[in-house]
Amino acid sequence: MNMKVSENGKKKLAEWEGVELNVYRDVAGLPTIGVGHLLTKDELSSGKITLNGAPVKYATGMTQQQVMDLLAQDLAKFEKTVNECVTVPLNQNQFDSLVAFSFNVGPDAFKSSTLLKVLNQKQFADVPNQLRRWVHSGGQVSKGLINRREKEIELWSASAAAASSGGIRG
Repeated sequence: MNMKVSENGKKKLAEWEGVELNVYRDVAGLPTIGVGHLLTKDELSSGKITLNGAPVKYATGMTQQQVMDLLAQDLAKFEKTVNECVTVPLNQNQFDSLVAFSFNVGPDAFKSSTLLKVLNQKQFADVPNQLRRWVHSGGQVSKGLINRREKEIELWSASAAAASSGGIRG
């Protein structure tokens, strides 16, 4: 598989993560900008993010276009993870949902998840229940994560109707 997140998927992810043109602290207190982009040590010390091969200063904020370019750049790692780990055919909404989930929990958590094992055993109907297991933050159930998972499930399930009508592509 070598799929990419659709424009619809990027739009939904930006909506779920939030879009911040200026640096802010995420729920874990880490410096973040754009659509959930954790600033690296190099970015923090230099005051610049490499965007499409060019350094961009972010201290006074980023433009909406820069934020979306940064998101596309950040998504490449998660697209690669889903493409490499999922061995069953997915349609676009299923792929977008899994990339959004991986973006939220991290590639290592996705790679070792029961969700991935279940999916690769072609148990597509079990994916929503597996997503619903990922609602803890700091040992507590998070209302925000419950809401996020339901949105990912909605996107995943929007594809179920398409899949049953022959919309699957591999």
